[in-house]
Amino acid sequence: MRMGPALVLPIVLSLPFSAGASDGKSPCASAAHRQFDFWIGEWDVRTPDGKLAGSNRITSILGGCGLQENWTGARGTIGTSLNTYDDARGLWHQTWIDSAGTFLLLEGALQDGRMVLKSAGPPQKGQPLDRITWEPLQGGDVRQLWEQSSDGGATWTVAFDGHYTRKR
Repeated sequence: MRMGPALVLPIVLSLPFSAGASDGKSPCASAAHRQFDFWIGEWDVRTPDGKLAGSNRITSILGGCGLQENWTGARGTIGTSLNTYDDARGLWHQTWIDSAGTFLLLEGALQDGRMVLKSAGPPQKGQPLDRITWEPLQGGDVRQLWEQSSDGGATWTVAFDGHYTRKR
């Protein structure tokens, strides 16, 4: 049996999302949605010894409702993440995937001026917990510290320490 347009229309109108705020304001205009904006830009990323780790481009997307990361590593790995603020829970969320098969789901919040995102949920068997901290530095640079724990968070080891400088 073929459905006519009149039968489809009520279904479309009852979907649990809206195309935008009814008052004309962006649904993502709050100060909380801007907390991670310090990461927006085009960056060269170096390790603590000054070696180039890669480049990263962070853009605001969907009218400020999210950030998209596009990473190109010095050794050829590419990756991307989508980041958004979950207003209902008061948390930031990141989903990361890369060409090496890495997949991360992270959640967290701004703490003492630093964005701290941790593994969302318990780790899969044999997988460590992840904690990544982005810290704005003087002069507009950013430090990204990725730590991992194999003992449930009692101790952490550094997986990556990157110093972001804006491309000129």
